[in-house]
Amino acid sequence: MNELIDRALDLAKVKGAAYADVRIVRRSSQSIVVKNGAVGSLENYTSAGFGVRVIVDGAWGFASSATLDRKEVDRVTALAVQIAKASALVKLRPVYLGAPVTHVAKYRTPVKIDPFSVPLDKKLELLLAADAAMRAVKGILVTEASAAFIREDKTFGSTEGAYIEQEFIETGGGLEALAVGENDVQKRSYPNSFGRHQGTAGYELLEGLDLVSSAPRVAEEAVMLLSAPVCPSGVTTLILGATQLGLQVHESCGHPIELDRVMGTEAAYAGTSFLTLDKLGTFRYGSPVVNITADATIPGGLGTFGFDDEGVEAQRTPIIREGIFVGYLTSRESAAELGERSNGTMRADGWNRIPIIRMTNINLEPGDWEFDDLIADTDDGIYMEMNKSWSIDDKRLNFQFGTEVAYPIKNGKMGGLLKNATYTGITPRFWAGCDAVCNTKHWNVWGTPNCGKGQPPQVAHVGHGTAPARFRNVQVGVMKG
Repeated sequence: MNELIDRALDLAKVKGAAYADVRIVRRSSQSIVVKNGAVGSLENYTSAGFGVRVIVDGAWGFASSATLDRKEVDRVTALAVQIAKASALVKLRPVYLGAPVTHVAKYRTPVKIDPFSVPLDKKLELLLAADAAMRAVKGILVTEASAAFIREDKTFGSTEGAYIEQEFIETGGGLEALAVGENDVQKRSYPNSFGRHQGTAGYELLEGLDLVSSAPRVAEEAVMLLSAPVCPSGVTTLILGATQLGLQVHESCGHPIELDRVMGTEAAYAGTSFLTLDKLGTFRYGSPVVNITADATIPGGLGTFGFDDEGVEAQRTPIIREGIFVGYLTSRESAAELGERSNGTMRADGWNRIPIIRMTNINLEPGDWEFDDLIADTDDGIYMEMNKSWSIDDKRLNFQFGTEVAYPIKNGKMGGLLKNATYTGITPRFWAGCDAVCNTKHWNVWGTPNCGKGQPPQVAHVGHGTAPARFRNVQVGVMKG
C-alpha cells in the first residue's frame, strides 16, 4: 500500500498541490442481534478504499474510491486537485495548516482476546442465554441481546513526510427488555442506553459485562416500571447516574467545543455553538467542581486512538478547569487561526469521507464523593439514570432529557422506582449547579457509537468518562404521563 500512497502524493505535487494526504482504510465488522429467543440479525460487513485530500491554490479538494489500483489512484488524485481548483474560486481566505506534521509510527488497540478469533457459536450461546434469562421474567414482551465487533486498518501518508499505520479493535454489547401493560410500555437497557456499551477493546469487554447474570434484573425492572408512579414535577436537587451523565456531557459539553461549529464551517446538520471565541479562557461554564478533559489516550475509550486523520498524535486536552472554559477541539486549520497547534481531533467515518472535528473521550473528571455519601447528603431530590430521550437546541444551550428510571431521595435515602422521568435546563446554569462529583471508584468511560455530524452525514465513535454527580435547582418532571 505504500506504493499507492507514494504514487498519489507524487502526482498531487506534480499537479500543483501545496499539500496532500492519503488514507487507505479497510474495515470489517460483525453485528449480532438475538431477539425473543431467536437470531434476529447477523451481519458481516467489509469495506475498503482510499481518500485523497489536497490543497491547491489555497483551497481543499477531496476525492475517494473503493478501487485500490494505480489507474484509479491517478484518476482520484487528479479529481481531488480539480475540485480544489474549483473551490479556490470561491475561497474567502487560503488554507493554512501551521507547522508540518511528520510522524512516522504504528499504533494498535491493546486487546486480550481478538473478537474475530472467537467462534460465532460461542457468541450466539452467550447472547441466547442472556435473552432467555430476560424472557423468563413474567410480563416481558420483547427481549433483545446484541453484540458488535469492528476491526479497522488505516494507513496515512502526507507530502510532509508523515506515514502512520494503525489497527483499531472495538467490541460492544448489551441488553434491552420491553414490558407492555394495559396502557403503558416501558423499557430497560443494560449496561448503557439503547442496548449497547462499546469500547476499544477485545472480546474481554463483552465477557466482562456479565450479560447473563444482569438479564433478570433488567427485565424485572422493566415490568416494575409499568406500575411505578410518574416522576413528579418541580424544581429540585438532581443526581445523575454515570451513563446519563455521559450523554449530558456529550450534548451540552462535547458538541459546543468543536471549533468548526464555533467558526461556522459546520452548521447545517446539527447547528453551531454558543461558545464563541471571546469566551475562551474567561467564560464560566460551570461550578468550581466541574473539570472536563478531552482525552484520546485513555485505555478502552471509544474515542481512543494513536493519531487522528491528519496524522496528529492523540492528546489529553483541558476543556474546562474549575468551571472555566479553557479549550476547544481543533483541526490543524482551525487551530492555526487561533495561533495554536491541533489537539488531534480530526476523524473521518471511513475512506469516502473527509475528516472533520470530532469528539474523542470527553470526560468529566472524578471528584471526591462516595455514592452512598452523596445520597445520604441529599435531603430532598431525585436520582435519574439511563437515557430514554433527548433534545437540545442548535447552539447547545436549551435541553431536555428523559431517563428510563428514577428514584426519589428523601432524608438521605432512595425510595422506589419512578417512571417517565425528565429534566430540563440551560447549559451554563445547569453546570453551575453541579456541587458534587463521585470519585474514581464510580467512574467509567462509556461508549457512544452513534454520534452524527456533517453532510454527507458521518457517524463517529466517541467516549465519555463520568461518575454520578449532583446538580442543584433543576426543573424535573417537565412531561407527565
